[in-house]
Amino acid sequence: MNFDGFTSKDFETFTIDGLEDRMDAIRERIQPKFQIIGQTLTDDLSSILQNEMFLHIAKHARRTINPPKDTWLAIAANKRGYKQHPHFQVGLFDDHLFIWLAFIYELPNKENIALNFLNNMDIIKNSVPDDFCVSLDHTKKDSIPFNVIDLKSSLERFRDVKKAEFLIGRHINVENPILNDGDKLLKVILETFQTLIPLYKLSLELKNVQAL
Repeated sequence: MNFDGFTSKDFETFTIDGLEDRMDAIRERIQPKFQIIGQTLTDDLSSILQNEMFLHIAKHARRTINPPKDTWLAIAANKRGYKQHPHFQVGLFDDHLFIWLAFIYELPNKENIALNFLNNMDIIKNSVPDDFCVSLDHTKKDSIPFNVIDLKSSLERFRDVKKAEFLIGRHINVENPILNDGDKLLKVILETFQTLIPLYKLSLELKNVQAL
C-alpha cells in the first residue's frame, strides 16, 4: 500500500462526536497510514542510529468517555513502550500535523536529561533551525517558535516541574499542500528527525551529568 499523504478527511476525524465513532475513524482512516510511514521511518532511524528502533501506534486504550483530540505514532528504542524513553513522534490534531522529538513527563530520568541539555545549550542552538518549534505540553496544540523561546527557562522548568515536558520539531498546518504528497511529506519528516538526532543522542549521554 502506498502512502499518498493525509487528507482533509483525516483531520476532520477530530470533529466526530463520541468516543467510539471517533476511534473507529482513527482506526480506519489514520492508523493504516501510520503503519506504512511508521515502519519506513522506524527502519530509517534504526539505520541512522545503528540501533534497533520500534514503532508504537497510540491506542488510546485508557479513554472511556472523552474522544482523543489528537493521535500519533511514536518510535523509540524500546519494544515494550515509548513514554518512559526519548522518542520520535508524528501525529495529527484537527488543524496541523506535528513532528516531534519528545521528552514527556513519564521519563524517569528527565531531570538529568534537562541538566545535560542545559549544560549543552550551544549544541541545541546550533542544531535546531529557527523555523522549528517547541511544545511544553504534549496534550496541547500550542507551540512556541524556536527563535523566540527562552530556551534556558524552558529547560529549567522541564528539570524542576514534575509534569513539565519538552518536545521539539515542526508543525505543518492542515492547509499546507505538502500533506497531500506522501513522498515529499515523508522526506520532510525524516529530515526533521535527522536534524534532531544530536539532541536525541545528547539525551542518552547521562554519565557525569552535573548540576549547574
